[in-house]
Amino acid sequence: MTATTDGTGAPPPRAAEAGTSTTVLRNPTAPPGPPKIQEAAVRAAARAAEHLLARQDEQGWWKGDLETNVTMDAEDLLLRRFLGVDDERTTAAAARWIRAQQRPDGTWATFHGGPGELSACIEAYVALRLAGDDPTEPHMAAAAAWIREHGGIAASRVFTRIWLALFGWWRWEDLPELPPEIMYLPKWFPLNIYDFGQWARQTIVPLTVVSALRPVRPGPFALDELHTDPGRPNPPRPLAPAASWDGLFQRLDKALHVYHRLPLAPLRRAALNTAARWIVERQENDGCWGGIQPPAVYSVIALHLLGYDLDHPVLREGLASLDRFAVWHTGADGEPVRMIEACQSPVWDTCLAVTALADAGLPADHPALVRAADWMLDEQITRPGDWTVRRPHLEPGGWAFEFHNDTYPDIDDTAEVVLALKRVHHPDPARVEAAVRRAARWAVGMRSRNGAWGAFDADNTSTLPNRLPFCDFGEVVDPPSADVTAHVVEMLAFLGKQHDPRARRGIEWLLAEQEDSGAWFGRWGVNYVYGTGSVVPALTAAGLPASHPAVRRAVAWLTSVQNPDGGWGEDLRSYRDPAWIGRGASTASQTAWALMALLAAGERESEAVQRGVLFLAETQGEDGAWDEPYFTGTGFPWDFSINYHLYRQVFPLTALGRYLHGEPSAAPRLEG
Repeated sequence: MTATTDGTGAPPPRAAEAGTSTTVLRNPTAPPGPPKIQEAAVRAAARAAEHLLARQDEQGWWKGDLETNVTMDAEDLLLRRFLGVDDERTTAAAARWIRAQQRPDGTWATFHGGPGELSACIEAYVALRLAGDDPTEPHMAAAAAWIREHGGIAASRVFTRIWLALFGWWRWEDLPELPPEIMYLPKWFPLNIYDFGQWARQTIVPLTVVSALRPVRPGPFALDELHTDPGRPNPPRPLAPAASWDGLFQRLDKALHVYHRLPLAPLRRAALNTAARWIVERQENDGCWGGIQPPAVYSVIALHLLGYDLDHPVLREGLASLDRFAVWHTGADGEPVRMIEACQSPVWDTCLAVTALADAGLPADHPALVRAADWMLDEQITRPGDWTVRRPHLEPGGWAFEFHNDTYPDIDDTAEVVLALKRVHHPDPARVEAAVRRAARWAVGMRSRNGAWGAFDADNTSTLPNRLPFCDFGEVVDPPSADVTAHVVEMLAFLGKQHDPRARRGIEWLLAEQEDSGAWFGRWGVNYVYGTGSVVPALTAAGLPASHPAVRRAVAWLTSVQNPDGGWGEDLRSYRDPAWIGRGASTASQTAWALMALLAAGERESEAVQRGVLFLAETQGEDGAWDEPYFTGTGFPWDFSINYHLYRQVFPLTALGRYLHGEPSAAPRLEG
């Protein structure tokens, strides 16, 4: 398919003007490898750099499509139908995308090559019915049969049943309760809204409004074909023992249902108003909420139910922001196809692209890098957000993932932006250094008590939110992870702070988190290959010698899971099934992560590295890009997976660059 717009709603970006088609990377500076592999690596890196430069927007940023699964598309159509703003062209284009993602067995998966997923299948089926597909058509009948075989609507996740309840296809009484009065729980009290990760918090607050008001706008058809027993669609489930956490929360949910029928009216009204203010205060300048599609969808619904009409500026801008999540393509039949991104990743893509190009030998003062640095500098967030609840005295200075998300900068993007900026020779170095200092102070200040870093908040480690019956949609808290902590440690090493006690504490935490196999768990990328590919370069950049036992164990593990074709791959099923750890079809991005770790560990001359470099060179397309249908990004482990379309470009170029030019930093060796 040929893209006609990207997720910003703008035409495809034009190539950066200066040096895009004639750029020559610096000659390799690392000792030459075997002639065949060296030549292949030089050629592949040059082509990849040209391809990446041509994709830069004239403002300086990069952004690849962020592909998830059809629930985004289905819920977008359901929202438009609920609000009465659906139109034939949008519905038809979205339906074409949903149909195209259905597999031969009638199901939809949440990642390429994965198993059918019940909630995704139900939502896709309902969206296609709204688009006019007849339930007797073969593709619909196959989907309905599979859904029934796997428990029907009653076995789907809470979010799916909320969407169905909005149209009268499920009873609100049969959903877990989450009252808006949760807004009044003190910040120190268990299950207050700041015990949830930022993505869950932004979603749960508007959903408390929806849950309290329980609207129904009857759908135009029944869904009996999706129940195992239409006469008894939701048979009662046995209570867990009262002494268990599950039993405790089941009984709490029953009590909340009683309260819903007999609420304290003044308190309920006040809670709804408080939730509305909280939502409106967090709307970004572009009309969205947190730069993420799901919270934006539920915020629009909640405010609309509270009396905001569709012409109100808040809702008007909110609806307009949702259009920017749409990626339009032209299908093989010439008809428009519409995919919805869950969010957009320009800051992340841009800093990774800068690092890739710089490490591949693009001159540090190249206009493309300077433009990118200027754009990133303008995106730095200098106002407080929700993170101040846990760090009230910390000065802001981070970066967010998206175009507009000032409320929720994240530690991972901030560390990677700093690493990118330190690679650029900017004409105003004082401006860069001031931004870097602010960012480093903020990132370090967001450290959790255990010495490590989560993504968005400090000490967001409560285990209670995940136990709520309402929260069955994936990870809802944000504890420290090895990959984010590694990026902060690497940033500190680049800033010459590898001996700082906070860096040393982070290193100690990483060493303690290493698996017996030698790998590290990957929270935000798939999976142990990503975690290991993040940690090893950080440890060696911070001064651990390549001979350190942790580094040698990581090298041994990576070597043991290399595929016969020379690449590396790991299937998302490794999050649930240990048999999949380190196993999967080879991908360009995962091969690059493994190579980045091995190169950092001093394995440049090893057979594993030579085979990995050759795999990248031989699988590259003539246009300088790699094909990667597999999902190698992680939103929630197993529950929500991402195919970052730029990963297949930036990480292979980074790995090839480091093979040709050596590691980008060399900190003094640490003791022990």
